[in-house]
Amino acid sequence: MSAILDIVVGIFTKNGFVMSFLMIGILSYLATLISDKLLRGRIPGSAVAIFFGLILAYIGGAISGGDKGISDIGIFAGVGVLGASTLRDFTIIATAYGAKLSEIKKCGFLGVIALLIGILSSYIVGALIAVAFGYTDAASVSTIGAGAVTFVVGPVTGAAIGADSTVIALSVATGLVKSVSIMLLTPLVAKKIGLTTPQAAIVFGGLVGSVSGTSTALASVDKKLVPYGAMIATFYTGVGCLLCPSVLYFLTNLIL
Repeated sequence: MSAILDIVVGIFTKNGFVMSFLMIGILSYLATLISDKLLRGRIPGSAVAIFFGLILAYIGGAISGGDKGISDIGIFAGVGVLGASTLRDFTIIATAYGAKLSEIKKCGFLGVIALLIGILSSYIVGALIAVAFGYTDAASVSTIGAGAVTFVVGPVTGAAIGADSTVIALSVATGLVKSVSIMLLTPLVAKKIGLTTPQAAIVFGGLVGSVSGTSTALASVDKKLVPYGAMIATFYTGVGCLLCPSVLYFLTNLIL
């Protein structure tokens, strides 16, 4: 029996990337079953899969003592490659090509306004949280505020303005909490907030940002909406990287 187990572990370890597809496929299938049979479709299968993924990431980190979740365990190392930023960004860019220019034009100026409001509101909330937890220097407050924009904008801002590495780590954590919250909560409120059209998806992506969070959340609601939310959320990250280390940092410095 131990010999068979060693063979199985060896196959998983040597073919980690291929096995990761199998693992994600099984997880997605089970999540869909739970969504359809137990939850009667009230919570989409993708949201259930995200929840399971978070649990597995915690278990993997707790068992291995590492910081990469389930991929720190040898036989699941391929999950780290499958979920890495390169494949994620490629998927998001490829998805954005599915957006129709005619639908984007219908949103027009409203999408730009949503983008600016989303960045400013996220930054302000993050900055207020930083102050509430005792941070008073502009660099720390700005970095955590930028992290609330997205977990990409936080480190970019922190590195640009010379923030402490601990603060930069906190900014990443802040952005991750936001991203996961978007993934899990959006399917529950989508119909109530009218998130059913491409124009609504563009405004939604502009307000909440977080490319991965927005894309996953919209996939849970309606896959046809994903290109529109992903596209504007990509601009959200780019504009955030421009505004947070410059204009917003200087304004924060003046206030503090």
